[in-house]
Amino acid sequence: MWYQNKLTELLGLDYPIIQAPMAGGVTTSRFVSTVSNAGALGMIGAGYMQPDELRFQIREIKSLTTRTFGVNLFIPEQPGISEEGINEANELLQPLRNTLGIKGELPTYENGSTFEEKVKMIIEEKVPVCSFTFGIPSEDIIRELKKHKIIVIGTATTVNEAVINENMGMDAVVVQGSEAGGHRGTFIKDAQESLIGLMALVPQVVDRVSIPVIASGGVMDGRGLIASMFLGSKAVQMGTAFLTTIESGAHEEHKNAILQATEDETMLTTVFSGKPARGINNQFMKELKHSEHLIAAYPIQHYLTSPIRKEAARQNNPEFMSLWSGQGVRMSQRQTVHELINGIVSQVDQLLKEF
Repeated sequence: MWYQNKLTELLGLDYPIIQAPMAGGVTTSRFVSTVSNAGALGMIGAGYMQPDELRFQIREIKSLTTRTFGVNLFIPEQPGISEEGINEANELLQPLRNTLGIKGELPTYENGSTFEEKVKMIIEEKVPVCSFTFGIPSEDIIRELKKHKIIVIGTATTVNEAVINENMGMDAVVVQGSEAGGHRGTFIKDAQESLIGLMALVPQVVDRVSIPVIASGGVMDGRGLIASMFLGSKAVQMGTAFLTTIESGAHEEHKNAILQATEDETMLTTVFSGKPARGINNQFMKELKHSEHLIAAYPIQHYLTSPIRKEAARQNNPEFMSLWSGQGVRMSQRQTVHELINGIVSQVDQLLKEF
C-alpha cells in the first residue's frame, strides 16, 4: 500500500504522517498520544521544557499509548550577552507591556542550557524517537542515542544542511520548506538565504541523500502528502493542520486566528524570539517590524517577550501572541485528530484512483 515504506516501517507507523513538534505548550500529552494512537507519529515539542517537566510528560504519554512517539529538542545557542543590550531590548518592549498593563520587574535572561540533561532523560525513559532543530548535536550524542536504539531525525532547510545531517549519522531528515510555520530550522547560512519552497527543495535533497526525507511546509491535506511523496519524500511533517485540531493544546485565540487567516497574512519575523519564524501578522509584529535590528538575539528575546505573550494569552488578546502558522492556512479545519488523519488517508486513496 502507498502508506507503507522504509520510514513507516522504521518508526512503526500506520501512515507516513508526523505531527510537528510545536514547542510552547501545544503538544500536550493528550494531543501527542492521540496522534500516535491514530497511526501517525506524535511528537513532544520540548525546546523550552525543563527536564523534570519533560520526564513527567514522557511517562504520562506512555500511560496513554503503546504506539511510537518522540521528543524534539532545540540545539542550544550561546549568544553574546550584555546588560546594555538586554536593557535596550526591554526598553523597546516597554510600550507593549504598558498596553497590556504588565507591571513589576523587567524580565532577564539566565544562560543555562538543560540540553544534555534532556538527552540523558530521553535515553533513560527509552523514548523511541528523538529529533533536533536549529542544528545537529555532537557525534557522541548521536552515537549514544543510536546505541540505545533511539531513532534520530534532523532538520534541514537546504540541500547542504540535509547532507550534513546524513553525514553526521541521522536516520532521517525533515526538509523544511519556506512555507512552514514557526521557527526556521536553518543552521548554516542566514535564514533569509535559506528560504527554498518545499516543491523545489524536496527533489533536490532526495537526489543528494540516501536517508529518508520527511517533507514539511504548507502540507495540509492528502494532496500535499501525495505530492510530497511523488517528489521523493517518505513522509510529511504537519504543524498548522494539527494545531487547529480539537486535541491540540494551542490557545483558542491562536486556533481562531489560523482558521480565519489567509495565505498572504503570514510573514517571517524575529521580534518574538530573536530567530526568524513564520506567523500571522499582528500588532506585536507591526509595532516592532522597523526595530528588528534592535531586538535581543535568540534565545534572549524569547525570554524577554515571554511575559508579554503569557499575559496576552491570559487576556485572550491575539494581537500580542506569537500566532505561528504556515502558508496553508485557508485549508485549516476545526476537527479531531482522527478526522484529520482519516481524511488525509481517504483523500490520497481517492486521488490515486483518479490518476
